[in-house]
Amino acid sequence: VLIGLALFLTFFVMAPVFGQINDNAIKPYTAKQISYDKAYDRAAEPIRQFMFKQTREKDLSLFVYLAKMKQPRTQADIPTYVLIPSFIISELRAAFIIGFLIFIPFLIIDMVVASVLMSMGMMMVPPVMISLPLKILLFVLVDGWHLITRALVMGFN
Repeated sequence: VLIGLALFLTFFVMAPVFGQINDNAIKPYTAKQISYDKAYDRAAEPIRQFMFKQTREKDLSLFVYLAKMKQPRTQADIPTYVLIPSFIISELRAAFIIGFLIFIPFLIIDMVVASVLMSMGMMMVPPVMISLPLKILLFVLVDGWHLITRALVMGFN
């Protein structure tokens, strides 16, 4: 389910970019109006612009440094092989932030349940037996899938 959700959210977020690629590169190429090289360049440009919007400057400068390039003046000076890992590192950072923000309320529930069980003298009851249904209930009550999906998609706009 999670892989399917990720796949369809990717299609949803990337639909405008895919539309630009189709209009500017694929259709003219299949109509034999432009060459393969020109179609490739036209297809790469919307993807590069998307990645530039999502990439942190700090991550981009790291890979420019690691590639031992001289300082680029414009985005066109940055090769795609430098942009792609920069984009991936920026997205990983965002994913860890989202994961941490989801983890905090669940950690608080675990601590409260463990404290209540200990105070009641129920040391042999595993806290996870009580806290897991509470976590699922909390996720359902706050409409967790809606919140996560909205945060993910809005992060790309």
